[in-house]
Amino acid sequence: MNAVDWVARYLDHVRYEKRLAERTLALYTLDLEKLSQNAQDAGIALDQVHTAHIRRWVAQMHSQGRTGRGIALILSGWRGFYVWMGREGFMASNPVQDVRAPKAPKPLPKALSVDDAVQLAEFTASSELADPWLECRDACLVELLYGCGLRVGELVGLDVQASAQAKGWIDLQDGEAHVLGKGSKRRSVPVGEQALKALQAWLHVRAEGLTAATAHQTALFIGRHGTRLSAQSIWQRLRQRGVQAGLASPVHPHMLRHSFASHVLQSSSDLRAVQELLGHANISTTQVYTRLDFQHLAKAYDAAHPRARKK
Repeated sequence: MNAVDWVARYLDHVRYEKRLAERTLALYTLDLEKLSQNAQDAGIALDQVHTAHIRRWVAQMHSQGRTGRGIALILSGWRGFYVWMGREGFMASNPVQDVRAPKAPKPLPKALSVDDAVQLAEFTASSELADPWLECRDACLVELLYGCGLRVGELVGLDVQASAQAKGWIDLQDGEAHVLGKGSKRRSVPVGEQALKALQAWLHVRAEGLTAATAHQTALFIGRHGTRLSAQSIWQRLRQRGVQAGLASPVHPHMLRHSFASHVLQSSSDLRAVQELLGHANISTTQVYTRLDFQHLAKAYDAAHPRARKK
């Protein structure tokens, strides 16, 4: 059998036995065409490909500018093909088995500037258009996400009062949020003055909006029907509020968490404290914010230092 026959049989296998989507099949076809062309250029058949060939072709793709993620997807397609070749008895070993794509640099978390974060937190919708109940609730959402660095799941899990069943609650007297984070780990986070004011305002409005049917609701943040607010609803409300506040970047809950971490680190340079506030188990997870902090310093340098500006 030649390369065309092997590829055709494999594509039939994934089409009819694995029932892959047409889009996936199209991508597999392109990947295997590339593999066949590489083998042809090297003067070898597909069943003569070794790991050294695969590594060389990966290096070529990388030097041509293909991303690590793109190479990983291609390798996945090639790996599946050679698994099938081995199962059908055409190959003794899989040449792609131990080959990995170059690691892609981790993208920096997206954080708002201090000015944009404050602009969002201080935004008040026009009284003619706004629903006062929703306005009060959403303002409190923003203050807690940005002011405490909470995950959206932690925010959703907050109850009005502490109890054995509560995943989280806020102690107004002590100014602390007690939340259940990743890995079922509890932590306490200080709640700032502005967030406490927003919370007290929301608790007052929330109580007025309860009915006999919803009076039993323990969730701190609820919707109009008295049910616990979902993470998806918070995403939608924040995006809408960001647009209304005139921000250029779409706002989401984790962006406010990133902003909280970045701004605290810029002001304090205390990485350990930020780690505790965010509830990160590993300091390396928090260290990504030092890169954001450096970006902030680099921009300040470029804007202010006379030897940084190009003539």
